[in-house]
Amino acid sequence: VVAALAHDALGEDAVACTAKSETLPAAELEDAKRVAREIGIRHEIVSFSELESDAFVENDDDRCYHCRTMRLGEMLETARDLGVGTVCDGTNADDPGAGHRPGLQAVAELDVQSPLLAHDIAKDEVREIADRYDLSVADKPSMACLSSRIPTGLDVTDDRLARIEQAEALLRQWGFDQFRVRDHDGLARIEVAPDELERTLEREFVETVRAEFSKLGFDHVTLDLHGYRTGSVSPEADDD
Repeated sequence: VVAALAHDALGEDAVACTAKSETLPAAELEDAKRVAREIGIRHEIVSFSELESDAFVENDDDRCYHCRTMRLGEMLETARDLGVGTVCDGTNADDPGAGHRPGLQAVAELDVQSPLLAHDIAKDEVREIADRYDLSVADKPSMACLSSRIPTGLDVTDDRLARIEQAEALLRQWGFDQFRVRDHDGLARIEVAPDELERTLEREFVETVRAEFSKLGFDHVTLDLHGYRTGSVSPEADDD
């Protein structure tokens, strides 16, 4: 939505930027590319690795701060190279009150603009605007980075991120819409939306998911009967 608004206001002077790293599912990157084409905006992809930061890998309560600092730092550098003077992000009016959000501190420290937040535009309104622009992601379920599936205090590793991404790709392939696969050091905890929970209790699903997740490297596979919840592996909610 921010990219669409910027393109409306600035035309060819507006640039969309996506940060590509191990924590971004490949499907999310493809979505970003597609939406940029829908808008007609120039799209830059910045590649970097959060795993090069020991502070990020340690996965403490401030993991999102370390991630956002690195991510926005790369984007600011790209903006300077392109002669772009203002960098904006998609923080909306609902985000500051959504639990522990250390990433917002990085946004403030780096002087990145958050136009949706500044104009008190909440998540439901963001979806309405996306719908008005006929963007294909208007009704897309929320998605946080893959590292949010790993409990605080457990190291973020490439292997864990890879098997989480593959496990969630399977759930998406099987037709689930809102879900997470939490990785508790080899134990997969599946969360799905309450209205999709009944499907997970069918014997065929149970046998299939156990077999497929075992192939991915999970030692045990469990179903969270509470269903999908944001931030359920962190002290306070930090998942989108």
